[in-house]
Amino acid sequence: MQVELDVQDLFYESSTIEALEIGNNDNRIATETWENWFNRWLETLHPHLPPAPSYEIGLRLTDDAEVQSLNAQYRHQDKPTDVLSFAALEVDFPQSPEMVDAPLYLGDIVISVNTAQRQAQQQGHSLLTELAWLTAHGLLHLLGWDHPDEEQLMQMLKQQVILLKTISIDIDIEY
Repeated sequence: MQVELDVQDLFYESSTIEALEIGNNDNRIATETWENWFNRWLETLHPHLPPAPSYEIGLRLTDDAEVQSLNAQYRHQDKPTDVLSFAALEVDFPQSPEMVDAPLYLGDIVISVNTAQRQAQQQGHSLLTELAWLTAHGLLHLLGWDHPDEEQLMQMLKQQVILLKTISIDIDIEY
């Protein structure tokens, strides 16, 4: 399974005092680590993937202000959130024979590191764990998973736990 990942780490690349206070770059996840995680996750999710020789995904790590702006623009909710997913494909998107030879763009995941940091503290785990959790959640949304009800939310959370285990992160959640 091959993934081409475009990581835009705007949060840690910024020189804002808030970014320096939260991380001092100590919590920054290397692009190679992200690529490894996505490759493992896509291998695990292979039955849920449309066929393609490789996949493309955008990952943007940013702050509450940018996420709030995107959330207001695309979801009409003028408040920050932890993760936004912008899927490029419809769930049952038909593919032409020409498309099978090209990388398949799945979409973009945008994460607020500010919110992730607060949630990590509330949950009593590391920022790395929270970022992995949110990214796995965003990836599932790109692949058509959703949680409109409690049952589907539980299925999605269980799948997130499985994805984190594939990258050696154990997380306890109550179902």
